[in-house]
Amino acid sequence: MHERYEAVVVGGGIVGSATAYHLARNGVETLLVDRRDEGRATDAGAGILSAATSSRGEPWFGFAAEAVAYYDDLVAALETDQDGPRGYAKRDLLRVAVDDEEIEEFDETLTEVRRREAAAGPPAGGSIAELSTEDARAAFPPLADVRRAFRYDDAARVDGRTFEGALRRAGETHGLETRDASAERLVVENDSIEAVVVDGDRIETGRVVVAGGAWSAAFGDQLGISIPIEPQRGQIVHLDVDADTTDWPIVSPFRGHYLVSWDDGRVAVGATRETGTGFAPHTTVAGLREVLDEATRVAPGLAEASVQEVRVGLRPVSADGLPALGAVPGIEGAFVATGHGPSGLQLGPYSGKLVADAVRGDESDALEPFGVDRF
Repeated sequence: MHERYEAVVVGGGIVGSATAYHLARNGVETLLVDRRDEGRATDAGAGILSAATSSRGEPWFGFAAEAVAYYDDLVAALETDQDGPRGYAKRDLLRVAVDDEEIEEFDETLTEVRRREAAAGPPAGGSIAELSTEDARAAFPPLADVRRAFRYDDAARVDGRTFEGALRRAGETHGLETRDASAERLVVENDSIEAVVVDGDRIETGRVVVAGGAWSAAFGDQLGISIPIEPQRGQIVHLDVDADTTDWPIVSPFRGHYLVSWDDGRVAVGATRETGTGFAPHTTVAGLREVLDEATRVAPGLAEASVQEVRVGLRPVSADGLPALGAVPGIEGAFVATGHGPSGLQLGPYSGKLVADAVRGDESDALEPFGVDRF
């Protein structure tokens, strides 16, 4: 491993790994540095890819729709660039109103989805249809007798750990180098990036991408900017279910929790959204109770499932709930890619592509709403 690179990416979660992969794939000599902190959001996440069923407005929605659509191209590229697992699969998605308290938000969301359909046509590649309670339960047998439900037939789910690994392996086929180490300091001279100090070693480079997730704010002072990111703890429980879950859909009610099925009789349920907890990626009694109570409210048939694993991640949440992406004003060669909050697995790979493009001198207009200078 030599000590000069064209670009250094700091942080190896889904966003950093995607950025590094796209740089390497385009011929940029790149080093990916990640100290493998406990509590990385990518390691915990069970990502739901379904911007079409969200009621969030712009600029988030337009960016998310592009990000989800980009997965098809990316997965195809990864099939060529590496031969390991990707942790990605297409799934139907059910949005459900479990009780009367959720009906108003259900109606608002379905109305917004239909409004978008009328304005721009159906979601690319998929369709949305209301379901009866009986049809919803037939699709996801443990489900409660929900009040309302609609199905989207072109969603997907992704396991963050596995997909990140695929990005790294694919990057390595294009010359990406990785180092499990701590990026201690960015060296800025004459308003330009000159180097990164990694575990005491000076790594010369002219371009740095800060993609440190919940830990990104620590680099703000070194760049003369504010990166208002704080950790939000999320606890997610993986259940073993005595059933064939291969064709079960994702279930998304309206209280912030979800149920994501996998092909091996496993259902991931969660997740908490705990602000103000700091860098404390541990399981709590209160968090587990919240997750399991909500899971059995939505799907009482899961009550007899066994607990396989509990994952905890610290989401990087920005001050306005939107990611911070692109070049750092006033510092040549400095870029950020962080702050995706609970949407990291949905937005991260596309964000990484666009930031990698910007590093190569081709900054997309799509990054404009997410510039770090807005803070």
